[in-house]
Amino acid sequence: MTLSDAELERYSRQLVLPEWSGAAQERLRDASAIVVGAGALGSPAATYLVAAGVGRVGVADSDTVELSNLHRQPLHYTPDIGVSKAESAAAKLGLLNNEVTVEPYPVRLEAMNAGVIVAGADVVVDCSDSFATRYLVNDACCGEQVPLVEAGVLGFAGLVMSIRPGHSACYRCAFPAPPPDGSVPSCREAGVLGAMAGIVGSIQALEALKLLTGVGEPLLDRILQLEGHSMDQTIVTTRRREDCPACSRVPAAVGA
Repeated sequence: MTLSDAELERYSRQLVLPEWSGAAQERLRDASAIVVGAGALGSPAATYLVAAGVGRVGVADSDTVELSNLHRQPLHYTPDIGVSKAESAAAKLGLLNNEVTVEPYPVRLEAMNAGVIVAGADVVVDCSDSFATRYLVNDACCGEQVPLVEAGVLGFAGLVMSIRPGHSACYRCAFPAPPPDGSVPSCREAGVLGAMAGIVGSIQALEALKLLTGVGEPLLDRILQLEGHSMDQTIVTTRRREDCPACSRVPAAVGA
């Protein structure tokens, strides 16, 4: 094990876990993650990835901080209103862990740049708030064969699924087409409780850490549905589709 004394102290509470190890911590230190969205889900997801010691974390978001964001996006403070979300998030995350390289990407993911942004990452955590972006991120990750953690939250409800292209169902396998326009209310219309987004974003971080270290069982071919009112949890199974336009051409992983 080649962890420094400072690393041993910083990560001591996870290093003592029987499932964890110095090797797992080193895998995190050598890993790269991209968090798409620095909002309600991205705030807790990015925070826990950086705190856990993922060596390089990129945060992609083209928006600026608004007053209405602050109740559910704890990486941003009142003085940050009007500031780039990616830059605001990177500033806080850099203060949290100076052993991690945090890179802000104040750009909107589009078809022309999505593949470039996710290429080379060891995991992507999609914390975006639109169906169009989710499908775009999913397709880019399948094309680059990058593991992905997808999630969504609205009101008191959330869902999370993990994806290994070539091994498990991708987002398009589970949801072949987005819902019709207007059939699902936006966060602005339906609302969302900040604590609920915090739960879902934290689960995303946990799933990403599993994918990076090999510790635990990620939600592959499974979708976790959470209902915050009652704390009911439902697991829905899914599987790869042979005709999936996103992942059907991805070579099957060994042992899949």
